Amino acid sequence: MSQTNHDTPLVSVRDLKIGAVTDAKRKVEIIKGVDFDIAPGEILALIGESGSGKTTIALSLMGHTRPGCSINGGRIRVGNNNVTAMTTRQRAAMRGTEVSYVPQSAAAAFNPSQRIMDQVIEISTIHNLMPKAEARAKAVELFRALALPNPDTIGDRYPHQVSGGQLQRLSAAMALIGDPRLVIFDEPTTALDVTTQIEVLRAFKSAMAAGGCAGVYVSHDLAVVAQIADRIVVLRGGEVQEVGTSEQILNAPQNAYTKELLAAFEPAGRTPQPVQASDRKKPILEVTNLHAGYGPIRNGAPVAKILKDVNFQLEPGRNLGVIGESGSGKSTLARAIAGILPPYRGSVLVDGRELKPDLASRSKEDLRRTQIVFQLADTALNPGHSIANIIGRPLTFYKGLRGKARDARVIELLDMVHLPANMRHRLPSELSGGQKQRVNLARALAAEPELILCDEITSALDTVVAAAILELLKELQSELGLSYMFISHDLSTVEAICDDVLVMHKGVVVEALPASKMSECATHPYSRLLISSIPKLDTGWLASLEQDPDLIAQFSDR
Repeated sequence: MSQTNHDTPLVSVRDLKIGAVTDAKRKVEIIKGVDFDIAPGEILALIGESGSGKTTIALSLMGHTRPGCSINGGRIRVGNNNVTAMTTRQRAAMRGTEVSYVPQSAAAAFNPSQRIMDQVIEISTIHNLMPKAEARAKAVELFRALALPNPDTIGDRYPHQVSGGQLQRLSAAMALIGDPRLVIFDEPTTALDVTTQIEVLRAFKSAMAAGGCAGVYVSHDLAVVAQIADRIVVLRGGEVQEVGTSEQILNAPQNAYTKELLAAFEPAGRTPQPVQASDRKKPILEVTNLHAGYGPIRNGAPVAKILKDVNFQLEPGRNLGVIGESGSGKSTLARAIAGILPPYRGSVLVDGRELKPDLASRSKEDLRRTQIVFQLADTALNPGHSIANIIGRPLTFYKGLRGKARDARVIELLDMVHLPANMRHRLPSELSGGQKQRVNLARALAAEPELILCDEITSALDTVVAAAILELLKELQSELGLSYMFISHDLSTVEAICDDVLVMHKGVVVEALPASKMSECATHPYSRLLISSIPKLDTGWLASLEQDPDLIAQFSDR
């Protein structure tokens, strides 16, 4: 990381106050007197949970606020620019040249109908920075610096013709082409698989160092921040909790909230449940020779075949993790077991009873026994229904409960997931992400299932909230005797709650491992690549990481 001994900061933020107006026209202060500096060439990370103000502060460095928000006090200086005093036109002239932005979703930053090169060099045209031929040559050099394949020709493609990791690096090229002094990275690796994330982080670091840029890196992932940031600002509720070097924050935090963030990053592991040959029980879930896919059926199989000959068993009271990168077939497996996507070959047995392939053909009792909780609580909860109605519907469907008996059980279920009874009157839009996911769990528990399929249920949540959900799952398991199949690309999550793990790649189970000894027991090259790619809370981890480039080329979509 860059060493900065400059006396004059490139960025100086003093007593920054940002306010918002709610839908009810109430004024609230969301950033409450924040101070920090960024030296030339330094990368500063802003970390904290959702709602802590990370992105709001980062955007304010470009003079930008979200609709309904405004900068109400304080001063922001970037270089010689007093951002808080600039006109709208002056701020527009600064963006892309002095300060630029790399978004969380690169796909949203690109126009699908335009070639990549034309979009990357657009800023140089808007600001008349250089002739078009020179801009194209500079873009190719940036593609090379960002370790993109075929740097001379990749710009001729359209956005849909490159992978997610490549598109994220191309959005960095777009941000860097105007030679900005400050680049804002807004959670730019959150949506990427772990092996792709490493490549992107390395590319960001080298390109920033080569250009001598300063950076602001917004994230709630402490291990990612450890690899890229020189200093860290810890935020909570729009206020700075602690500022320090990455080493100091990660190894000797002073603030109680920082310590909580660090503790939540590595949740306590589950004590492995030993199974003796003498006390083996009938599996709660048995999957044999399972094949599933998408699209029209031709010659007895769908056009897009995803799952290929998947076999495993899950015993009562034990938890099975399914890991792998995007496109590996993890969620397809959950959908096939649940009957949402009927498999075209193979069988699924729950408690020894074979299930019909499709959901509509299954009995009410079969449906009750196996429940699924989805990744995005936002889309899984009907926005027009109250929480009482959402949890109450399965109570009526499975248990025939109505009226006061149903209301009483709704309150019990809310208590079970640690939510107050009065929350039953609210709509999903009035709840936080973590609260919505608890409602999702309460709805699944209403059926009194034996098996819950958890499809990436903590991946959209902040570290602290996700850790609390994992603790809740463990508590419910011990109280209710549940079994979980836990689908995730986050290996620390799987280690925290699972006994055993299946590693999937391109629809095939390549290896089955004990969760507590994944690193030691993994023998398949893909398993080893996946496990070695998980960032550690160590500032030197990325620099010292050595991986076989042939292995990466074989298994990763770059």
